[in-house]
Amino acid sequence: MTMRGKCLIFSAPSGSGKSTIVQWLTQEHPELNLSFSISATSRPPRGTEQHGVEYFFLTPEEFKAKIDADEFLEYEEVYENRYYGTLKSQVDEQLEQGKNVIFDIDIKGGVNVKNFYGDNALSLFIQPPGIEELRRRLVGRATDTAEQIEIRLAKAEYEMSFASKFDRIIINDDLEMAKAETLRVITEYLNRK
Repeated sequence: MTMRGKCLIFSAPSGSGKSTIVQWLTQEHPELNLSFSISATSRPPRGTEQHGVEYFFLTPEEFKAKIDADEFLEYEEVYENRYYGTLKSQVDEQLEQGKNVIFDIDIKGGVNVKNFYGDNALSLFIQPPGIEELRRRLVGRATDTAEQIEIRLAKAEYEMSFASKFDRIIINDDLEMAKAETLRVITEYLNRK
């Protein structure tokens, strides 16, 4: 019988290096048996996106029906009738297959998933060393206007106030050290019976 998997929740302010760390774990550490949680959305597919691969594509009506039926671990209405969420059934299916499910998720969603799964989830908050360093990184990415950067920084300050709600805080001051610490924390957690 396959051992049931566990949940690994990653949340962070934008620009803290969370996606870089998550990508590294999934690509370089197959022994962790990681699998991404596939979100549902009410937006139409873009480009070559496929149902059940990048997202589960639902109509706004289907999404609302699933909300009413309490089928989501967490969801958010980003714009009117534009929803994103995590289906309980999808995650449970992956856990039953023995996969360790990774959530690369916003702060509120991360807290909700942790509350739902309790000890069967490890929640990690990837934190930038500080707001000024975050500003430097966001400016360096050159993907946002000065105004967008200020909005992201204000949001990041607010999000950093939630760090204490997570099991572990990883400060990404040095990417290689942050990767090593994340791997150590996850490995310890997964090896616990």
